[in-house]
Amino acid sequence: MTEIVTDRVHDLLDRAARDRGDAVALVDFSSRHMSWPELATASLEAAAALTEAGVKGGDRVVLVFENCASVPAFFFACSRLNAAAVVVNARVSEAELTRIVTHSDPSALVFSTDVSDAARAHADRLAAQTVEGGFGTVAILSRHGATPDAVHSAAEEQVALMLYTSGTTGAPKAAMLTHRNLVAASQATADVRGIGAEDVCFLALPLSHVFGLVTLLAVTRTQGRMRLEARFQAERLYEALQQDVTFLPAVPQMHAHLFHYMRENGKPQYSRGLLRTVSSGGAPLDPAWKREAEAFYGLALQNGYGLTEAAAGVCATQNDIGDPDISVGSPMGHCILRLDMAATGANPEEQIGEILVAGPQVMKGYFRDPEQTARAFTEDGFFRTGDLGRYDDLGKLHIVGRSKELIIRSGFNVYPVEIEATLTDHPEVIVAGVIGRAVAGNEEVLAFVKVGAGSRVTETELKAFAAERLAPYKRPSRIILAEDLPAAPTGKILKAKLIDTFADQLD
Repeated sequence: MTEIVTDRVHDLLDRAARDRGDAVALVDFSSRHMSWPELATASLEAAAALTEAGVKGGDRVVLVFENCASVPAFFFACSRLNAAAVVVNARVSEAELTRIVTHSDPSALVFSTDVSDAARAHADRLAAQTVEGGFGTVAILSRHGATPDAVHSAAEEQVALMLYTSGTTGAPKAAMLTHRNLVAASQATADVRGIGAEDVCFLALPLSHVFGLVTLLAVTRTQGRMRLEARFQAERLYEALQQDVTFLPAVPQMHAHLFHYMRENGKPQYSRGLLRTVSSGGAPLDPAWKREAEAFYGLALQNGYGLTEAAAGVCATQNDIGDPDISVGSPMGHCILRLDMAATGANPEEQIGEILVAGPQVMKGYFRDPEQTARAFTEDGFFRTGDLGRYDDLGKLHIVGRSKELIIRSGFNVYPVEIEATLTDHPEVIVAGVIGRAVAGNEEVLAFVKVGAGSRVTETELKAFAAERLAPYKRPSRIILAEDLPAAPTGKILKAKLIDTFADQLD
């Protein structure tokens, strides 16, 4: 695809509004259809509302949303004002939101009150004022005394988006993504997935997550159409697939819930024939699960790897259906990757090292935190991801695990992702999360699995299943079964909450 030169992300929207006329841009939770010109107009109205609230260039605006038309309207509005959008999922707690507001020092907060009960509760508690427009109904709270940052004309310097990678525990840490970062990421995604103007994207990925927001920008760049889902529901995805969806970006948990819904309700496999591209990211692919997905969709399941600090995807596969490859593929766009064999958790004998990333998608740094920013980069400008990986003989990257999640049991390195993949290979397990826990000078392996309502599988059965497939030092000491696990809006398991959530079931 021809590279589009732009200084600001809202230029992508304005170009779509000029080029596509009345073509539908998005369909939201209420089945409202909005054209590209209508979305551009809504963003102008949102910019006017923010200006009225006192927002100016260099400010931050906290957007407390669940997926709806208001999200792109106010995100692009921030771009028009040279303000940075701080996108937060509305389901954060009061304490979490307070930490984010204190740290990001915004001049305004916006709440998507027409779609989210959680956003409405935050807005009511803070006495935010209701504002209506082409963007829908929101509540806006002005916050006086915020200190603006400098405004830069250069796209590689001006911050467009701030996303928190650590705000629920410990010190908040906000990755600053510039206009250049996001424009480069949108092009890399559009190119590797072959998105075009005739595509319809089912977008249940939260727009408060970099994967979701960059997907929105990729669709905006290519001037296709989005089905925006406020929250992921397997039933709605199944129904949408029977209609017009051609592009499905998701995380493994979404695919898993879809297959579980299909089996539990006796639904037939997908046969509509419109779907072109199905992708997965956020976890390694189990070969058996990959085969199941490809049998259902009738398409190759493409995998990928990315992170907030690199504006979503930095690697992706472009495989044919039936290819046994379970890697995350090759670098996307202009990303450059290398492995640090001297990092924590690295194993040079197995060619496992920490993944380092450089290129136009890599963030400017952490907001007002030069110390953490300096620690995150090598001297020659590569970002330290904290993820461990290895290359196969074809030069494709395989994710082994997180260096911080590495479990050292009896002197052996145990990578949770391997155990998770083994457990999810069991037909009764929907998703799994594995962590380590310190015990008497050692670490034990704890596994937590989600099973369907009415499942009769037991811990003993799952332990026996794992014992047939894992070396003794990798086998979980306990396997906790539950119908729900603590999860982020993307469906990703919140491992930091597992022990507290199931404390009464652990020894």
